[in-house]
Amino acid sequence: MVAYQHFVALSHSSDPDQRAQAARMVADAYLNHDGPADENAALYASLLGFLDDSSVKVRAALAFGLLYSRDAPRVIMLALVRDAPVIARAVVQHSPVLLEVDLVRVARDAPMRVVEALACRDQISERLAKAILDRGGEGVVLGILKRGDVTVPGPVLARVAEQFGHVAAVRGALLDRDALPGLSRLALVRQITEDLSACSLVSGAIQPGRIERLMRDGVDGATSRIGEKEAAGGGDGFARALLGEERINARLLLHAVINGQGLFFAQCLAVVSGMPLEKIFTLLENGVRAALDALFRQCGMDGAQSSLLARLVLFARSCDLSSDWASRHYVVGALIEELIIEHDGDIPESLEEIFHYLDEQNLVLARAAARGVMPRFSQTVGDERVLPVADQELSNAALGRQLERQAQMRVPQVTGARGQLALPAA
Repeated sequence: MVAYQHFVALSHSSDPDQRAQAARMVADAYLNHDGPADENAALYASLLGFLDDSSVKVRAALAFGLLYSRDAPRVIMLALVRDAPVIARAVVQHSPVLLEVDLVRVARDAPMRVVEALACRDQISERLAKAILDRGGEGVVLGILKRGDVTVPGPVLARVAEQFGHVAAVRGALLDRDALPGLSRLALVRQITEDLSACSLVSGAIQPGRIERLMRDGVDGATSRIGEKEAAGGGDGFARALLGEERINARLLLHAVINGQGLFFAQCLAVVSGMPLEKIFTLLENGVRAALDALFRQCGMDGAQSSLLARLVLFARSCDLSSDWASRHYVVGALIEELIIEHDGDIPESLEEIFHYLDEQNLVLARAAARGVMPRFSQTVGDERVLPVADQELSNAALGRQLERQAQMRVPQVTGARGQLALPAA
């Protein structure tokens, strides 16, 4: 126990360490006080007096004494919030007596170092998160976005994406947020493709043409996946925005069908054609070839393109394209074969780009479908089944010479025919 006279002497000492000791003493006494009211008032007055002390050490001692208590006077903690950053940072991060409205004001007006500490509070409401993110600051924004316990509404995430979409770390944290609007998500994907294309490591390792195809296919895939999620939510804003940017084309529609994203495919057709979505679903599920062809013509496609998409829809009805790589490969392969047969190998100019796209997708899907086939096959057969091996192994040099000779030979061109592709039955 310390006599009040001794406490007063410490409070007025010229030594900051003694005044800091007195500040801690009075903070502890006030928080644990259960005596008469006049004593409580004297303790409260002493707390207020230490706010005016010229030494940061003394005010810091006062703040530390009150920091974690729910009984600390709010008016004193608010004064400490406006104190030196070393004090304010601790108070805004830990004090439980500060109200949400107090913290929102800190997010708007305090120095950025203090806002950084505010972003580390154990609990951050949606309103406070919005205020912190609106304030900006790359480190603060990243810290909030990485916290799974903090809810951030979609419109706020959209603004953050627009402001910090060029920062790779922030971009990754945004893409991990389910509430990120589809259009913002797609914009980030496009930014990623631009950054990858410009990266010297990528451009030095991959041929330019292949980079372009990979990036284009990546954007198509992201667009259709995002569109499927947005369509499942019941809105058509994403598809309408794509239409306004003239990004709904035959290639994107093909990609959506091939990968089983039927909701997005139907919604694109609805916004392009102006027909009700329910009627689009009915046609896609039950419409005959002529009705499908008419639908795609109404969407602005020429005869060859509308016929191709109609045929693709008919193929897709008999397969599960949402998750089965083998089914996707079968559908695309069958479609390519029919196009070759129908046009006798002379693909119309209007289908040239789409045909090349189908060929590219066919290779991608074939690789995906082939993964794991041989290991599974090897586990199902006994030792009596062996892999035939050539009698003479070729060295790398000899193999290279043989390939060069093969390349110089004139090989007759073989046209496609239905019987040449071993396809599973539809």
